[in-house]
Amino acid sequence: MGMWNPWRGCHRYSEGCRFCYIHKGDAKRGVDTGQIVKTDQFLAPIARKKNGEYRMKPGLVYLCFSSDFLLPEADPWRQDCWDMIRQRQDCTFLFLTKRIERFMDCVPPDWGEGWDNVVVGCTVENQRRADERLPIFSALPIRHKNIICQPMISPIDLERYLQGIELVVAGGESDRFARPMYYDWVLDLRRQCIRRAVPFSFRQCGTHFIKDGREYTLQKKDLCAQARKANIDYDGKQTTSEA
Repeated sequence: MGMWNPWRGCHRYSEGCRFCYIHKGDAKRGVDTGQIVKTDQFLAPIARKKNGEYRMKPGLVYLCFSSDFLLPEADPWRQDCWDMIRQRQDCTFLFLTKRIERFMDCVPPDWGEGWDNVVVGCTVENQRRADERLPIFSALPIRHKNIICQPMISPIDLERYLQGIELVVAGGESDRFARPMYYDWVLDLRRQCIRRAVPFSFRQCGTHFIKDGREYTLQKKDLCAQARKANIDYDGKQTTSEA
């Protein structure tokens, strides 16, 4: 998989942004996250080697994980990004956003019913944001849709929004002051996905993780590994009685 960050910087937008890794990482480096600037990776998808081959390999590309692809400050640059995405049909570009209400103002003129090499993940952290963003997301012309519940800071009922969704991801918050994540929330979300035959992935525990009434304080390096150990991912196909 590849990584393409055509710009960096962001602004906190809702409750899930409190301990955002972008802001924390910039703070450690003394960088002002509020300054939205192009990076030297801007042209990465079309950069070529001396032999004419693309430097960026075909396959999955994580797009704009140091910002939000729909950030208003990036409006002047986004069309150039769409042009590069259109050119690289051998790549699948995945981006996440909390600003899904801006989507139709940000797509290229030839977007139509969506591009097959673009996957959009709508991020929701609690029920309020799910009910605010997902009705918009459901109505948008996007071929590949994911719902990202990370950081998941409350139980969330997504079942009414799962039509046309290809993946639901759950993950906890990472910070010494993080809000707790309950394993019961994760299992309930998984059951919703099973009932609708939608793939589900438990990506990471929270720093403060509550299971069977006991709170565990986990190190950042262990969050993803502990989630994998739970072995509760669902492929959307296997039969199960857990729904």
